[in-house]
Amino acid sequence: MRRPAATVVAVVVAAVLGPVLAGCSGGSDEPSAGATSTSPSTTTPSPSAPPTATVPRPPRERACYDLTYAEAIAPTTSARHVSCKDTHTAATYAVGTVDDLVDGHLLAVDSDRVQAEVAKTCPEKFARVVGGTEEDRRLSMLRPVWFTPTVEESDAGADWYRCDAVAIAADEELAPLTTAVQGALDSEEGRDRYGMCGTAQPGTAHFERVICTADHSWRAVAVVPFVGGSYPGVAKVKAAGQTPCQDAGAAAASDSLDYQWGYEWPTAEQWATGQTFGRCWAPD
Repeated sequence: MRRPAATVVAVVVAAVLGPVLAGCSGGSDEPSAGATSTSPSTTTPSPSAPPTATVPRPPRERACYDLTYAEAIAPTTSARHVSCKDTHTAATYAVGTVDDLVDGHLLAVDSDRVQAEVAKTCPEKFARVVGGTEEDRRLSMLRPVWFTPTVEESDAGADWYRCDAVAIAADEELAPLTTAVQGALDSEEGRDRYGMCGTAQPGTAHFERVICTADHSWRAVAVVPFVGGSYPGVAKVKAAGQTPCQDAGAAAASDSLDYQWGYEWPTAEQWATGQTFGRCWAPD
């Protein structure tokens, strides 16, 4: 995900003109002896003062926002923060400074280099903030998203990045964050609240991935990890999950002799985006 305030601050330009100075002629039609006549001077403004710009303030860490899904996956945002006591869908867990200077050259904030660095930093910080194991995070609906200034804000001096945590409620929908995201996956209660569930058996027509606080009948219960690199192919990733997911289904069932299980293996498209693992499912 790309990547759900960069408060838009107007650039203020001030131009100050000096007073207009006018000359005057002598008091009579003919100049007095020893006097000299003067011609009226033209209006000559003083040079304008150089433009001044207000640097947009960086966002506040641990601020909360009520973002839509579309706003959460946008690269920039103008949303204003809200009280964390009110309904909100995003919580800022890190704010930092972008590394936009390479070999003495200043890179644009929307350059591939700058964006890739932020896309690496925010997920790394996310793991430390929400807690849990890597498997816990892969079985949850919590996700990191990140923002950088607009090009106009960057030109005015903004050089920050912002990392937010969001919870996916369903397809292209965010869930309200009802608890702090710090350490959310360290407890069984948090793992249950933000867990990944399904409205039907994975692979069936009525399956929809939802957060576990919503109505559901299946739950993601285990992960089948793979070594990164080139995509192994559908046959290999499909076969790799059969035994571990069958075992996970048996472990989750009340009757180890009568149970169901499901397996979602990664597609080539998902693999290319970094999902080098599959998920095991069981009725819940």
